[in-house]
Amino acid sequence: MPDSAQLNRGQRIIVAVCVLACAALVTCQLFDIRAAVVLAKLIASSSFIALAISVAAMRSLFGRLLLAGLVLSWIGDMLLLGASPGLFLAGLVAFLLAHLMYVSSFIAHGVNWRWVIAAGIPVVLISASVSLWLAPHVPAPMQLPVWLYTFVISGMVMSAFGTRGAGAGLAIAVGALLFYLSDLSVAAGQFIRPEFPNYVWGLPFYYTGQLLLAGSAGSGNASHHSDSRGTSDAM
Repeated sequence: MPDSAQLNRGQRIIVAVCVLACAALVTCQLFDIRAAVVLAKLIASSSFIALAISVAAMRSLFGRLLLAGLVLSWIGDMLLLGASPGLFLAGLVAFLLAHLMYVSSFIAHGVNWRWVIAAGIPVVLISASVSLWLAPHVPAPMQLPVWLYTFVISGMVMSAFGTRGAGAGLAIAVGALLFYLSDLSVAAGQFIRPEFPNYVWGLPFYYTGQLLLAGSAGSGNASHHSDSRGTSDAM
């Protein structure tokens, strides 16, 4: 999660609300309390949007693109509350668009392409292994969307590490990685349905990742001011 020392009181409250709502969401899913699941997810997912707005995401292109990704993630979260294959596909599309916004935001922030390529080696290996693991369980109409989604989220993680190579804080890379790992639990739950409920770890990973990304949404402002100061110093 964002460093509490860098958050004001209101922002720390937002983070606390998200953590409590995530805990409630996991508990309510375990006990199949449907109405409470919807409410807890609504609160938890709205919290990361509130955090991004509170750190002045709207003041930079990086922040605005990242906020757009968070809003699309919120839409995806709400769609995945449904149980039908159609709603799952719609949620998948919303999250795919969210990842494209994240990639765009990371590029706007600045990336080191050597770091992107270096991160690509383990990410591609993991994504390929997971895809092969899932393939026998994914229905034929969902094969292409799942492969496309895997490709896009892999690129999102790689570009997030690229921002680290360009001097961004570690929170962006860690947040993206946690989001990526949380999707493993979603995929397993949707297509394999293991005995152990993977959302017990997947949801905390997801919301921690989103909080880290949301808390970083204001960092584009600092980068912009630094660039401006460097330009004026050079004049």
